[in-house]
Amino acid sequence: MATDSVLYEKNGATARVTLNRPDKRNAINLAMRDALWTYLQAARDDPDIQVLTFAGAGSCFSAGADITEFGTAPSLLAARRARHQRDLWWLLEEFPLLTVAALHGHCYGAGIELALYCDLRVAADDARIALPEVWLGYIPSAGGTQMLSRLMPPGVALDFVCSGEELTAQEALRWGLVNQVVPRAQLDATIGDLALSLQSDRPALPRALKQAVRRGLDLPLESALRCDTLTALTLCS
Repeated sequence: MATDSVLYEKNGATARVTLNRPDKRNAINLAMRDALWTYLQAARDDPDIQVLTFAGAGSCFSAGADITEFGTAPSLLAARRARHQRDLWWLLEEFPLLTVAALHGHCYGAGIELALYCDLRVAADDARIALPEVWLGYIPSAGGTQMLSRLMPPGVALDFVCSGEELTAQEALRWGLVNQVVPRAQLDATIGDLALSLQSDRPALPRALKQAVRRGLDLPLESALRCDTLTALTLCS
């Protein structure tokens, strides 16, 4: 299936979402948000899918939100209502499938924030990561302030958010924002191999592992371990 702004492909137990506005550096506009909302739900509800990957067409993953649409809503209330009705970021945060982002070129603003909600991130050696919202006088409102500090030291995250400066792929690897860096020519193959390695003959297992890790972050250790025991018993039954 495809729209003008997003491509959706299914290959066995892997689904691939491609941001497809290369002439706009894959800037995320309202049409793309709607398409992502639809395809995320399609993958989530497909019993065959275990892994969902994200990629960007053309020269980069995404340059961020499409700022040409800022202020075009009929009112502030209408804009907030539309965002709440289709909260793409919360859908990603609660997403039960394993998710992997393939990053290359510019990964800015909402583009890198989308990737931060993924479970794993692989960067090409040409990837450049930044949250430049501060230069426009507002905060990274798609969760960047919160997701960053869960992946890297809070002081480093604060400096990154406040400065708006770029990180190279190797710097992102050093601070834990990406899991590995590969040559640009090897990015697609690496993502394909990784997606296959994450799949299981027991489709419930990848979902259970993700749930266990995510759930445990918000629980005392003893409670998290007890939940893991219950999960293990459920999988064995």
